[in-house]
Amino acid sequence: MSDHRTPNTGRHPDPAADTAVYKVEGIGSAHCQGVVTDAVGAIADVTAVTVEIGTGLVTVTTRTEADEAFDALVAGAVDAAGYDFTGRVPA
Repeated sequence: MSDHRTPNTGRHPDPAADTAVYKVEGIGSAHCQGVVTDAVGAIADVTAVTVEIGTGLVTVTTRTEADEAFDALVAGAVDAAGYDFTGRVPA
């Protein structure tokens, strides 16, 4: 089961946006899914977040380049939400 939530930014997603997939440990319920979605969705320029229960795969779409600095922002948001960020995985 996956959930796709788009933060309410009032803007349409940019077709040239960048997407990255991350692995997060501990996402075993809809509650966990929502917490991680909200935490990552609060990062500036994030236009969409999809979190998969069980696999812990978090797909993030951003209007900026998903580079190492962006990865660090995602890691910080996930850690602050109380989950274990394990890093980027191949899309």
